[in-house]
Amino acid sequence: MASQRVLPIEEPVAPIASPDERHGPPGPPPDSDMVWIPGGTFRMGSDAHYPEERPTHRVTVDGFWMDRSPVTNERFARFVAATRHTTFAELPPNPKDYPGALPELLHPGSLVFVKPPHPVSLSNHANWWQFLLGADWRHPRGPDSSLISLSLHPVVHVAYTDAEAYAGWAGKELPSEAEWEFAARGGLDGAAYAWGDEFMPNGRPMANTWQGRFPYENTRADGWEGTSPVGAFPPNGYGLYDMIGNVWEWTSDWYRGNHSSESAKPCCVPRNPRGGNALQSMDPSMPQIKIPRKVLKGGSHLCSPNYCQRYRPAARYPEPIDTSTSHVGFRCIVRPQK
Repeated sequence: MASQRVLPIEEPVAPIASPDERHGPPGPPPDSDMVWIPGGTFRMGSDAHYPEERPTHRVTVDGFWMDRSPVTNERFARFVAATRHTTFAELPPNPKDYPGALPELLHPGSLVFVKPPHPVSLSNHANWWQFLLGADWRHPRGPDSSLISLSLHPVVHVAYTDAEAYAGWAGKELPSEAEWEFAARGGLDGAAYAWGDEFMPNGRPMANTWQGRFPYENTRADGWEGTSPVGAFPPNGYGLYDMIGNVWEWTSDWYRGNHSSESAKPCCVPRNPRGGNALQSMDPSMPQIKIPRKVLKGGSHLCSPNYCQRYRPAARYPEPIDTSTSHVGFRCIVRPQK
């Protein structure tokens, strides 16, 4: 497996332009590694996949700058060095927030994917997720691991507050779900994937996802098991890398079980819509633990055809804001001042 890789010099997938996409950037980028997303109207969501992606509806977003790739370990390390930030995974949980939790779990740690050696039931996440004490962004696979050879990989084990803190330090923000999805589509309005309607065109992997039978067999047809360095796969039509696969990415929107039916009315196209609210976002199946959830987008290297087909722009997932894992990261945006 390669350890370090620079962004490849490669032509982005050609987008389908719309009249709203002909506006150039309002000035130079706020960061040399950001690209201008021109804004426009697009079809958000999907009626052909998971229920939470419905209904498909038209949305308009204004233009914004976006990080070309997810925030890397190298960049996150600069933030920590400058601010002395301590991530959520490095802090002991407050027992009052987790009634009934086992005492041995009330220590700093994070969720790590551990591949089982044989087939297991896909109905029980505990068959491959383990809460490891001492796992954090510096130790992505557990307390005995390190960031050696991973400086250009996306930072992981970051909870929502960690991503938000980095964004504030960098003078940026986290994207809304609509902004993220518009950017991920790269101008290909209505396409199933960020590069078109075929998952592997001509047999070529277009993103870091799982090949084989999840969770115990990964053939690594795409060359990677676990995260990959940013830029290891082709950019989309806007020149963005790793919008699909590699790591899930935080957005600033509170989760709700599906897109609002109000937004699907033909009379009205929402402009810069936002999600639900914190109270609505809480998991109704766990009423005793009142932890709100944000929307994750993009899928990860653990998404596979036999388990989680969420390697698509429309896909979405609810993540509690107190949770960090080995397959969730983030990227930032800057909205022009008006």
